[in-house]
Amino acid sequence: MNRRASRCLLAAVAAAFVAAWPGAAFAQQAPSGTDILKKVDETMSAPRDQDVEASLVLVDRDGNRKERSLRMYQKGADTRMVRFLAPADQKGISVLSLPDGSIFLYLPAFKKVKRIASSVKNSAFAGTDFTYEDMEARRYADFYTAELAKTEAEHWVVQLTPRPGASSGSARLLMWVRRDNWVPTTIEYSDAKGTLVRRLTSGRIEQVGRYWIAREREMNDLAKNHRTMMIIDKATCDSGLSDEIFTTRFLEK
Repeated sequence: MNRRASRCLLAAVAAAFVAAWPGAAFAQQAPSGTDILKKVDETMSAPRDQDVEASLVLVDRDGNRKERSLRMYQKGADTRMVRFLAPADQKGISVLSLPDGSIFLYLPAFKKVKRIASSVKNSAFAGTDFTYEDMEARRYADFYTAELAKTEAEHWVVQLTPRPGASSGSARLLMWVRRDNWVPTTIEYSDAKGTLVRRLTSGRIEQVGRYWIAREREMNDLAKNHRTMMIIDKATCDSGLSDEIFTTRFLEK
């Protein structure tokens, strides 16, 4: 056998080996929307717990800015507590999200914990462009069905629609998911008429230990021409947060 024939034979054997390899089919064809959303949930809720300090910047249509700071604690995929630290008129405002879908709000001025009704979860949280639903810790797959809308060079684009009976303030979400690490970089929220009403973008996506975190997020309310930027100043994972943090008693402390 001559050298050229030998090379052809080796190439054919290699091609056959790759085709037979279990991961090859997945590499060659796009995953389903359901599989993509499952990977998003696994990536976003990978830490056992998270302790995050962040700055908020609210910008109105005239460019006027308001600054706030907050601390967020999260355990697993479906338990979260957020508390404002500054300025003085916002300090102590807290929201608690529990696995059963309950959301509790604490307002220091009234010294009272209030449960947020499902009907108002789509309302703005404390004057920001994030809603109570946005502040809730949840797995996307529990609330939405997913369909792959298109494939781009660096992203999977997935269309999400609420599951029957699921509580959602949006009729449709369009999510851009990075193909290399399964982190969403953009989410567009549309109403029942198909009008795009809000857009969430994430930037400075970095690895903290074994986990991926978006250091910057911006929620843009397109109707109001108002936006809220969240910049993570410090993030600690797997520190063994106490269950006591995720109680209504802790909200009042």
